[in-house]
Amino acid sequence: MKAKNSVLTLDQFKDKNYGIPGTAKRDALEAGYENFKIGALIHEARLMKGLTQEELAEKVGMTKSYISKIENNIKEVRLSTLQKIVELGLGGHLQLNIKL
Repeated sequence: MKAKNSVLTLDQFKDKNYGIPGTAKRDALEAGYENFKIGALIHEARLMKGLTQEELAEKVGMTKSYISKIENNIKEVRLSTLQKIVELGLGGHLQLNIKL
């Protein structure tokens, strides 16, 4: 007899293991992901610009350690700091979106 291979989508996996959106456990998971995503986006943009963490930090008046902590999801970044990193350090433009 063949074993049935059941593959879950990411949303199904999250529903099963963390609850549906709106539950405390699921909301905590999603919030953590957003912080991780910000750090990953900064890291990717920095590499695309050919900058080291030290060079980016110098451009925005921060320490290399602080940039590293943001990129590695150790430290949460304030909106004003994020804007400074994106605009002054990376020469980009920060856009925010609210979904209801």
